[in-house]
Amino acid sequence: MHTNPVHRAPAPAAPHLGGLGLFTVLLGAALPLIDFFIVNVALPSIEHDLAAGPALLELVVGGYGVAYAVLLVLGGRVGDSLGRRRLFLVGMAAFGITSLACGLAPNAWTLVAARVAQGAASALMLPQVLATIQATTEGPRRARAMSLYGATGGLSMVAGQILGGVLVAADLGGTGWRAVFLVNVPVVVLGLVLAVRTVPDTRAGRPAAVDVPGTLLLALSLVSLLLPLTEGRAAGWPLWTWVSLGVFPVAAAAFYATERRADRLDRTPLVPPSLLRLESLRRGLALLVPFSVGFSGFMFVLAVTFQQGLGMGPVTAGLALVPMAVTFFGAALAGPRLVSRFGSRTVTAGCVIQAAGIALLLATLRHGWPDLTVAVLAPGVALAGLGQGLQQPVLMRLMLSDVPADRAGVGGGVMITAQQSALALGVATLGSLFLALVPTAGLRAAVSSTLLVQLGLIALSVLLSLRLPRMR
Repeated sequence: MHTNPVHRAPAPAAPHLGGLGLFTVLLGAALPLIDFFIVNVALPSIEHDLAAGPALLELVVGGYGVAYAVLLVLGGRVGDSLGRRRLFLVGMAAFGITSLACGLAPNAWTLVAARVAQGAASALMLPQVLATIQATTEGPRRARAMSLYGATGGLSMVAGQILGGVLVAADLGGTGWRAVFLVNVPVVVLGLVLAVRTVPDTRAGRPAAVDVPGTLLLALSLVSLLLPLTEGRAAGWPLWTWVSLGVFPVAAAAFYATERRADRLDRTPLVPPSLLRLESLRRGLALLVPFSVGFSGFMFVLAVTFQQGLGMGPVTAGLALVPMAVTFFGAALAGPRLVSRFGSRTVTAGCVIQAAGIALLLATLRHGWPDLTVAVLAPGVALAGLGQGLQQPVLMRLMLSDVPADRAGVGGGVMITAQQSALALGVATLGSLFLALVPTAGLRAAVSSTLLVQLGLIALSVLLSLRLPRMR
């Protein structure tokens, strides 16, 4: 008896992220990091134009960073559930609207509110970038995409200060400091047009409900740590800052206990403890924190030293960082080939090279002060950038290498939250140390002491890098 063959519908093709789509999501990754740093060089102009005191200026910087860090993991979870492309588009559109609000702010408090909203928009957009890369690439393509993501992150931090200096000095159409925010609007419009056409939609196979207790406790933990450290120095360390710091360990312990209990009851915690049991993620996070603390502190101290200590204008101070950007990008692109040959020891080598660059820059500042040019500073700055470029992209690839695809948004959110919190912590701690030393010891001694502390952080990074899982 003849039977008709059963015709099955072909399985849907896996989503694929093309070259233009990768460019688009990397553009979305660059914007939040650029805006974390771009405002630094505009603060004197904002202070003059809006009559903002030091405490309000700290909130312009810190309000963005705290909102950004607090909501990142939640942004990753919501993207896993509702669709990463949708959240990417919503976050990018909100980033453009809040950037416009920052650029048009009539007073300091309006600017602070708009910056907080801008940080929240960034937290919706950024986790979708890593999750989309994880879900739409594999093998060598994923390794290259992750290297480009790491390079974009490092370059964005350097480019933020370069671009900020150029825009403030150019005073386009008489906009002054407002241009550092308004420039985002046409970039966002371009990003939205490209994203609609080139970014595939992905989501987790088993969407999870939002963990409300975990979200609130994580927010309390991060706010109680980052807000007083960011605002305390400018406000004169009032009582509320110490009370807030006392709340932090209690809130952090309660968050961990809540997440463990949710995991045991087979619920879906915001940060699953099982995710932190992944050796690659756990050990990578341990190294990412001192790296990011040192990176942001280094960038802040250099910005102040170049302009106030060496008398550079904002554009010249930005040009002095170009060698760092060039070597960072080159090292990041070479990362996949180096990892295939040397594995995670590439990170160790990056730590050593970065330390050599910081030591060279320290010697240059101590012996040539204050008659230093961009060319004289370039070798130390370039060497430090080379070492940083061998660390960050490789670390990010390593941390997400074992995260399951359906948890890509959460994994990316955890990693970026740790990075963002450490960046804010670096400015608050190393920056405060530097500014506290300036009145008594002088600027040269202050920058020397701060760079010595960073060398200690790099020594810690070397030790931690030796414990990273070997990767090929």
